[in-house]
Amino acid sequence: MNLSNCFFSYKNIIISKNLILTSLIAIGTHFNSFKALANPLPSTNNNYQNIEGVRNSFITSAIEKAGPSVVTIEKQRLVKKKVFSKESSILLDPYFERFFGLMLPEQSEPRIEQSQGSGFIFADGLVITNAHVVSNADKIIIGLTDGRKFKGRIIGEDSISDLAIVKLIGQGPWPKATLGDSSQIKVGDWAIAVGNPFGLENTVTLGIISNLNRNVSQLGIYDKRFNLIQTDAAINPGNSGGPLLNARGEVVGINTLIRSGPGAGLSFAIPINKAQEIAKQLIQTGKVTHPMIGISLINEVSTKNENKVKVGYVVPNSPAAKSGVLIGDIIIKIDQNDITKSLDVINAINKNGINKTAKITIRRSNKLIKLNIKPVDIRELREN
Repeated sequence: MNLSNCFFSYKNIIISKNLILTSLIAIGTHFNSFKALANPLPSTNNNYQNIEGVRNSFITSAIEKAGPSVVTIEKQRLVKKKVFSKESSILLDPYFERFFGLMLPEQSEPRIEQSQGSGFIFADGLVITNAHVVSNADKIIIGLTDGRKFKGRIIGEDSISDLAIVKLIGQGPWPKATLGDSSQIKVGDWAIAVGNPFGLENTVTLGIISNLNRNVSQLGIYDKRFNLIQTDAAINPGNSGGPLLNARGEVVGINTLIRSGPGAGLSFAIPINKAQEIAKQLIQTGKVTHPMIGISLINEVSTKNENKVKVGYVVPNSPAAKSGVLIGDIIIKIDQNDITKSLDVINAINKNGINKTAKITIRRSNKLIKLNIKPVDIRELREN
């Protein structure tokens, strides 16, 4: 194509664009005359209200209600300088340290380790969170959603229940969460997990309650002693210690565990009723008493479709062992409480308390045997 042809094509393009623009202007000019003849457009107010109704869903309302009480917890811990003995000079050689993957000299200097989690204000100046969020902390900073930051002081923590209470050092007023009743929740109820991971305000995930009273031993966790709420609302990293809400924005649980590996996608929370019992002890004494008799339990169903609880293991030198409990015994009753599941045993022993005799009825080889057992605190059990 020669230059004249190129110019001619370009000129045609310009003319075409002008025609299109002129046509659009003409259409716009005549449109006003058509408006008088056209039917009136339907009001958009109803549509807008519908959109607002979707925006102001129960999730939004729940977060507006509970969100201000959710806090970011920053833990700081001083890691002291690594100490080498006089005979360990060979380990200070960078070559050997790189070869064996050991800490280099510059890495052995004192440093501050930082980590973050979540929690929420449940009483005046008091935050509840997971024990693992604040354990071994030298300094705690609490960040509120309105931008305020305060120092925190641990007034009690319990590794068995994985709960801790932190006191805010400062003046209120404090936004407090509304606590619900975890005994009233059912499988299929909505579950809203909230947290402030890494300072990101009110990170929210939605799911349902998929199981109640989940025994943590089924998760491969044997150093804890509580049953959990199971939900498919994701608990993201940094959300530990944050609230699990119901559809009304009430706290029904405290986010604590994430299932990894097979069955991933499940999250677990401590029921708020249990958390309140633990919190009361932590506030009053700084620690929690966990009555134990020293047995593991197995839920079974008999040939007659009857639920029964069998002793799976007896801890040596424990109260149960000293009283004559054997592996394979079926627990029928504790005091006046009939036993049909392992949770019944835990509740009965908790109700009995420590240093007070509990009357336990067991079945062994079709014989009923009555035993007197005095529970002890789990810490004493570990020392035996």
